[in-house]
Amino acid sequence: MHQNGVVVLDNGGGLIKAGHGGERDPSAVIPNCVYRPLSSKKWVTPSPTEPMDLTSAAVRRPIDRGYLINPDLQREIWAHLFTQVLRVNPAQSSLLLTEPLFTLPSIQRATDELVFEDFNFAALYVAHSPSLAHLYEASRRPITAQCSLVVDCGFSFTHAVPVFQNFPINYAAKRIDLGGKALTNYLKELVSYRSVNVMDETFLIDDVKEKLCFVSMNVPRDLQIAKKHGKENAFRCTYVLPDGVTHTQGYVKDPEEAKRYLAVGDGDSVEEVAKKMDVDRGEVADKLEERKKIDLSKNEFDLTNERFLVPEMIFHPADLGMNQAGLAECIVRAVSSCHPHLQPVLYESIILTGGSTLFPRLADRLERELRPLVPDEYQVKITPQEDPILGVWRGGSILASSPDFEAMCVTKAEYEELGSARCRKRFF
Repeated sequence: MHQNGVVVLDNGGGLIKAGHGGERDPSAVIPNCVYRPLSSKKWVTPSPTEPMDLTSAAVRRPIDRGYLINPDLQREIWAHLFTQVLRVNPAQSSLLLTEPLFTLPSIQRATDELVFEDFNFAALYVAHSPSLAHLYEASRRPITAQCSLVVDCGFSFTHAVPVFQNFPINYAAKRIDLGGKALTNYLKELVSYRSVNVMDETFLIDDVKEKLCFVSMNVPRDLQIAKKHGKENAFRCTYVLPDGVTHTQGYVKDPEEAKRYLAVGDGDSVEEVAKKMDVDRGEVADKLEERKKIDLSKNEFDLTNERFLVPEMIFHPADLGMNQAGLAECIVRAVSSCHPHLQPVLYESIILTGGSTLFPRLADRLERELRPLVPDEYQVKITPQEDPILGVWRGGSILASSPDFEAMCVTKAEYEELGSARCRKRFF
């Protein structure tokens, strides 16, 4: 058991990142859900060590659209986490917990009850993800003028938040209701419509999205390439579904084929791309001949333009029928809400965090979209975090190990005396 430590918990809608303050990496990264495998009647809490049979599994999540809606389910997941995985005694530990911006007081109250009444933690500090991402980046390199614009593309939504001296500037924070979950659902629809019904395969399509999707630098051209037949199509690749016997996980049939899109340069015309694809004609042609005899014993499907149309939603949510601005516009709105003196500094320090920023070329495309919207005399500099899934947790770990952390916390005694709402005033 860890005594008197600080438990750092980045409680995301998709993944929980949990560990001990002061360490570089979390001890556990697990899906924030319970699932029921097809073969069983029992709901299971994910564990970092045991393999999960997620094919066609039913899923329940305590967090919806970023907010805690099912505290009982969250209690169950945390109980497993604290006792089995982290092996901490909450009564002798403090908790540093992340919470989304603009959380309703009723949800804050439910969270505080979980922390102090169900788990009996000795003390609590609640932090917003953008401040922690900023803190982590500031610890790695000197951030000019102590402020940055944190773009957090997570599971449930995307925020663009200016952070000034570790405090989020709330009135300037902008949100798009689009995150990894919506992108996975969109990919499910595209694949189900075109090839094979995968509407129940959340985890499987998550895997397809993470392994095969990328951001296009030239959408009209890439749509043309994606229509091509045979070797000229730089984007076609095949994903093999699990058969439940020899492999329980899906996989990319030919990882080399999946990487061919990297050879496509930003300025290449459709013809130039076709020529490039022609160079390795020999091997690829043989493989394509082989592929034509499609293996019917395996369930597999091809992806072409889905690979870039799914992340495209981050830039143009209107294409999904969402009445919302894209990411570049969202950033400009957030920066424009700040004091004019801060604006050039914010554009020079844009930090990308959250799992949905992992799509290849996302930062390049974002810079290209931002440039025409930003005054010419301002520089635009975008820094993707080296590990955007863990960046917020690492910031929390740094904060938890700082000497004044204890003084920032609310203790159980203060909570019992003052109640949730009064205690919350201390954090922000």
